[in-house]
Amino acid sequence: MIRILLVDDHPSVGEGTKTMIEQDSEMSVSVVLSAIEALEIIQTERFDLILCDLNMPGISGLELTKRLIQQDPERKVIIYSGYEIGTHFNLLIESGVSGFISKTASREQLHNAIRCAMRGDAVIPISLLKQLKRNEVTIGRTEVSIEDVSITEKEQMILHEVSTGISNKELAVMLHVSQRNVEYQLSRIFEKLNVRSRSEAIKEAQRLGLISVEQY
Repeated sequence: MIRILLVDDHPSVGEGTKTMIEQDSEMSVSVVLSAIEALEIIQTERFDLILCDLNMPGISGLELTKRLIQQDPERKVIIYSGYEIGTHFNLLIESGVSGFISKTASREQLHNAIRCAMRGDAVIPISLLKQLKRNEVTIGRTEVSIEDVSITEKEQMILHEVSTGISNKELAVMLHVSQRNVEYQLSRIFEKLNVRSRSEAIKEAQRLGLISVEQY
């Protein structure tokens, strides 16, 4: 029996996915609605694989994945999302995920993804494989690597907005903060990325996979 923990903050999605997966008699699914619940239940129960939503309130799927795999490097985690995950691709790969699958996947695709992960095979959509070359880091260069950057989700969102050409004033209105606060946050981001300007920050964020090339 393959024991699966499904983490999704939408109860209807969780139950629907559980029903679909359990049509395979060799698979059993437990559903929790938050990362906090997931971190609690794994302390008392054993799961062979964790199917994790990416966009959740509080602790995100990315942060949960990091914590789960830090606790047990052999743990198998598949990101299960209805959103574009391209901008998170490098961070998720570095966190140690076993693969990705869309919430629009069929029952057969879900079952195949789970069995692939259990065999130790990666589950990656072809569209995302193209990013491997795009974000390739040249060996020997003294560039910041993704492991050296601790960018929060909010900072990643700011980088995305900056890549659209938004001004500091417009960004302040969007974030409901002062323009001075925006300047401070940008300074912190520049420091983390080891850059000095917006254009350099955008290029570095693209290289690290924090934002996609198409956004610029």
